[in-house]
Amino acid sequence: MCGIVGYIGNKKDTLDILMNGLKHLEYRGYDSSGIAYMTSSRLVIKKEAGKLENLKETIDFNDESNIGIGHTRWATHGVANKINSHPHKFGDIVIVHNGIIENYLELKQKLIKKGYEFISETDTEVAAALLNDLYIKDYNMPKAIEKFKEIVRGTYAIIVMSIKENDCLYVIKKGSPLVIGISDDGYYIGSDILAFIKYTNKYVTLLDYEYAKIEMHKLTIFSETNQEKKYTINEIDIDNNEVSKNGYKHYMLKEINEEPAIVRKILNNKIDIDLKKYKKIVIVGCGSAMHAGVIGVNLLREYANIDANIEIASEFRYKKLFLDKDSLVMAISQSGETADTLEAVKIAKEHGAYTIGIVNVKDSSIARCVDNVIYTECGPEIAVATTKAYLGQVLIMILLTVNNCIFSELVKDFKKDINKLPFLVQNLIDNTELIQKLAKKIYKKEHLFFIGRGIDYAISLEGSLKLKEISYIHSEAYAAGELKHGTISLIDKDTPVIGIVTDKKIADKTISNMKEVKARGAYVIYVTLDSLYKEGDFYDDVIIIPTLNELLNPILTIIPLQLLAYYVAKLKKCDIDKPKNLAKSVTVE
Repeated sequence: MCGIVGYIGNKKDTLDILMNGLKHLEYRGYDSSGIAYMTSSRLVIKKEAGKLENLKETIDFNDESNIGIGHTRWATHGVANKINSHPHKFGDIVIVHNGIIENYLELKQKLIKKGYEFISETDTEVAAALLNDLYIKDYNMPKAIEKFKEIVRGTYAIIVMSIKENDCLYVIKKGSPLVIGISDDGYYIGSDILAFIKYTNKYVTLLDYEYAKIEMHKLTIFSETNQEKKYTINEIDIDNNEVSKNGYKHYMLKEINEEPAIVRKILNNKIDIDLKKYKKIVIVGCGSAMHAGVIGVNLLREYANIDANIEIASEFRYKKLFLDKDSLVMAISQSGETADTLEAVKIAKEHGAYTIGIVNVKDSSIARCVDNVIYTECGPEIAVATTKAYLGQVLIMILLTVNNCIFSELVKDFKKDINKLPFLVQNLIDNTELIQKLAKKIYKKEHLFFIGRGIDYAISLEGSLKLKEISYIHSEAYAAGELKHGTISLIDKDTPVIGIVTDKKIADKTISNMKEVKARGAYVIYVTLDSLYKEGDFYDDVIIIPTLNELLNPILTIIPLQLLAYYVAKLKKCDIDKPKNLAKSVTVE
């Protein structure tokens, strides 16, 4: 959520640098944007609601500047408009901010009593006013920042620009991600490395409660206790093709097409963790990551005989927990910055539990916080709706299950079948004629249901989420046996119902539920394995999945559902990569 960028250095094209950085952070989700920069004679602030193009049209790119900051805002406090957009200025202070200031109302009232007047509804304007109030006492920015850290509650990644100190920037971090890029021509600041990967692959990560002073040719980082500290410069290798569409119309389609390569990459990594030594395993996550966890719980219970449970991270945080040193908490997150999941990890550690992270982004907050980390190695995922990262998470859960499986014959068969997986994934991606035909049948519908039992219900959850988040069709996933306990009243003539049947033990049960909705006029799409396929009058169309080792069913089954969501959204002319109201990296509660 939100993106921040900054630059200070030798280059004069700061405006291009800021706009390029914001462009690369669009995937995080936003509804307004803005920049602030200083020329040799003046401070300029430009901001607009809506897309970056709206902001771009207001900027005079002939202006020369070597210092500036920028922001893409995802509205939390106040509506998405120009006034609430960042940057915010008070006195000599201009800031951009990612996060939430929890005690902003209390601070706002105190500042109003001092004579401050506010024009926006945001917590960020309050943060700017507070910094200004602290700064003007003796015009000592480090001292003002240190006091700011004591007073403010909440999360923040803030870049501070002072008119009086136009030869440096300051950054402050707690809870929200922030990295500083280092190159021969200056320093770059971003919510993540993608903001400046065009210019440098060298970076420093700030930890919580740290702040930094960034001068033209010098970076100074101060620790949580406000002492100057040494820092390590990291390097990352990202191919430019990974952050471009590379000829595809949408990032989502590109990332689906990258899934065979992702599968090969993960299969080449050794994942060997003994899960049987823990008396209790809890998997936590949000959204698609939570759905990958539901898959994992089903697999671990069925094939490893492990009592694993799933918790939505935002609920886990506020529950009474029964964890101790014999417990394992496994946190799944694409970005590694998901606020609720990160807090769940911290709480688990407070209870003495061992923690493992399954994340995609190296050196992310969750990766640093957990006791052990497994990287999905999926590369940058730009589309807000996850596809390849979800697939990677599920494959990791499958491999963990195989390593702890109690059925030796199944493991032997798995090892024979696993090399076929990339080819079968590719084949499903390449053959979309049927999927596009089905998309045409459902894209004008207002409501749709996915049903399945056991692990098929877990797959239904993700299939339904993909469809609703990018096509805006109201879609719900139900355990097939639960449908008749109320929800079947919503089935009308031609209501689409997608029934998933890949578990042979309960296939007939799910088919019975499909017959129930078909009898009430539903348009039924039957998703099943070629080895389980049954002819009958209980469906209208069928998607056939190739039969492989049963542990791999969740990988193969989700591919056509991802593609179906994509083609439905394309027919509806939706903004597929950046769906409304959504953010890629959810760094607030």
